[in-house]
Amino acid sequence: MRILSTVAIAALSLPIMAGAALASPACTKEPKSAWMSQDAMKAKIAEMGYQKIKAFKVTGSCYEIYGYDKNNKKAEVYFNPVDGSIVKAEIGD
Repeated sequence: MRILSTVAIAALSLPIMAGAALASPACTKEPKSAWMSQDAMKAKIAEMGYQKIKAFKVTGSCYEIYGYDKNNKKAEVYFNPVDGSIVKAEIGD
């Protein structure tokens, strides 16, 4: 019975883990030593018009922000940490 429960829990958690893996893109294969500094990236993000940044973090091989774009729409954006290009952006209302 205990083995069956363990198998059932593992089977149910697979879609959750797969969803989490799909959530963040692969932004670069470069080592962290090649990444621009967080301060330089924050400055570049501001120049691009992103504002009211609620969170700035490293997610996998990306820099990620939660904030607002230049049109004051909510934005979740993943950046390549080497060149600052946008890899994935979800812009809402």
